[in-house]
Amino acid sequence: MISARRWWLGAVFSVAILKLPAAGQTTEFLPEMDVYTGLTSNSRFWFQAKQTREDGAPTQAEIGPSFDFYLKPRSALERITTFDLDNSKRTSVVVSVGYRYLPSPGNYTENRILLMATPNLPLKGYLLVSDRNRLEINFKNGNTFWRYRNRVTLQRTITLGSYHPSLNASAEFYYNSQYDKWSDTAIYAGCIFPLGGKAELNPYYEHQNSTGVTPNQQVNGIGLILNLFFRQRE
Repeated sequence: MISARRWWLGAVFSVAILKLPAAGQTTEFLPEMDVYTGLTSNSRFWFQAKQTREDGAPTQAEIGPSFDFYLKPRSALERITTFDLDNSKRTSVVVSVGYRYLPSPGNYTENRILLMATPNLPLKGYLLVSDRNRLEINFKNGNTFWRYRNRVTLQRTITLGSYHPSLNASAEFYYNSQYDKWSDTAIYAGCIFPLGGKAELNPYYEHQNSTGVTPNQQVNGIGLILNLFFRQRE
């Protein structure tokens, strides 16, 4: 257990200080915090505060609440997410609605409505596949536009003695009505480190290629997500 703790502390420290220059690219540090609290046996409330850079837009804050609604757990999903603090991964489908406020110094504020549906699928080898479908309706400076994002994530929990971190990798694709095309592609790789029974830390690397703007923009992101879970319902 001690060696496992040293491992994730070393990983967190590396993520916190890493900001390497890349020729022709931008490197960003993207912190995030998500707080979840159970409401009923099949719903919960969560609040998100993060720094984001996406689809060619400048780095900006994104803040707001969401509600999740999910079906009853599946036994196959329960087996592969036994040590995962996020109990929504044990359900076949998660449906979410939310709002985000995006202030941007020196630019117009953006308001965003979110509609999301995420099927979860168990695979052999204790692998979990999640397919998040996210529709954003954006309001900015009197204009309205929409964006669809599809993110497929592959996750597997590993065992280090009595400690159980989870490796994950994702690919995400954006369709933006402003550009009338698929305008952004992002790939992610990270690891979820449980911190007791109510918190987990998720450092990750992101590479994003935005083709909606001219010239194309490439962003390397080093992210660090803190997830907090309260009043979890089974």
